[in-house]
Amino acid sequence: MIEKITILHTNDMHSHLERWPQIRHFLNSYRKQLLRRDETVLTFDVGDAMDRNHVLTEASQGRANINLLNGVHYDGVTIGNNEGLSLSHTDLNQLYEHANFPILLANLLDNKTNQIPKWAHPYEIITTKNGTRIGVIGMTAPFTLTYPLLGWQPLPVVATLKMILKELAGKTDLNILLSHLGLPTDRHLADQFPEVQIILGAHTHHHLPKGEWRNQTLLAAAGRYGEHIGQVQLEIEDGQFRQAKASTIDVELLPKLTRDAETSAQYQDEGAKMLSQKKVADIPQAFQRGINAKYRLIDLGLEALKARTETDLAMLSTGMFLTDLPTGPVSMYELHQMLPHAVHPMRTKLKGKEVIRLMREVKKNRNYLLGSPVYGMGFRGGKWGEIVWSGLELTNDDNVLVHGQPINLAKDYYIGGLDHYLFFPYFPTLEIMGKNELSYDTVLREDFASYLAQQFPLKK
Repeated sequence: MIEKITILHTNDMHSHLERWPQIRHFLNSYRKQLLRRDETVLTFDVGDAMDRNHVLTEASQGRANINLLNGVHYDGVTIGNNEGLSLSHTDLNQLYEHANFPILLANLLDNKTNQIPKWAHPYEIITTKNGTRIGVIGMTAPFTLTYPLLGWQPLPVVATLKMILKELAGKTDLNILLSHLGLPTDRHLADQFPEVQIILGAHTHHHLPKGEWRNQTLLAAAGRYGEHIGQVQLEIEDGQFRQAKASTIDVELLPKLTRDAETSAQYQDEGAKMLSQKKVADIPQAFQRGINAKYRLIDLGLEALKARTETDLAMLSTGMFLTDLPTGPVSMYELHQMLPHAVHPMRTKLKGKEVIRLMREVKKNRNYLLGSPVYGMGFRGGKWGEIVWSGLELTNDDNVLVHGQPINLAKDYYIGGLDHYLFFPYFPTLEIMGKNELSYDTVLREDFASYLAQQFPLKK
């Protein structure tokens, strides 16, 4: 007897809610169609469904995204780094309180309990109406540097998967991995684990229109931003995995209802309204992004960064600011439009001679970075822009002054910056010689908001 199973999967939507109405319509209607044909249908999301770049996600700390996912019959989801690293420990613990689907996450422990988070399970065993037992495992990218800062401990991928597959041995007929690990890791796991028949991939935003066979394992992935929906069609004969075929569906080609644009606009309006109600400060004069402006926005940013990192030196790039700061009351909505990035403060300790090298690296890369677009690492803007220093000056003869005085080559200096600068390859001194303290309980706009509230308090 042949059983047909269709797997539908989404990944890396990153709060691109303008496509969500079409995605929801398709997933719900296609599922009903398949069920009418007496087929088994399973639907999964492979992480990064949310992104604080969207105002509704920001205003609700991701809970609105979970409410939207509840509108589709998901049989399981795993988390991506945007769920795991852009929310506080408390907010992530609360994110899935009202989810109507299981969260599968095998390789992340809560440091407080040394256990899988209370809201997750390492795997599920789904039994179809024909009795086929399907193991579904969830795993996310194990950022060992940053997860511990938020109270989480990532586990090694290979060792964890080996342990789980041993536990599932004899209990399942085939296994599916929801992998927010990236395509290179997926290929490596396919080479190592023949017990995994299907890997639904994410994280590196790879799009596999027809899937990719790696030994005995089918890799499938649907790209990014909700541009595609993935589909895997399986045939099971007498309880044995026989064949599989992967494809993707272009969301732009799906039917659009007349109210879809209105629905996605409502998501934006709702988030904007919520953030606009959170007033922060009353600005006495306008601050502008221009490097030659009378009142420079970058200077406010540098002061905020120094206050947050408890330093008297700082570096900050002008491309972080996407809008000017006007006169008058300012809310978290305006600050979100200005600083939508998921970047975090960082305090770096360097010897004087290493500060010189860092500043020379900035100078060397300046012309390239001025107009260079930036992708990933939490950045949600356009170009890098100019790096501006506070308390540090590189003279024409490549010497460095600290608050106007010659630098002491052997002295320790503390510089406020962003984790963003550590993760890019332009400033190797930060990674090689810097003693870096990253703080993940806030993002830059929250630190900027706190500074503005202190310097320009709201009028009573």
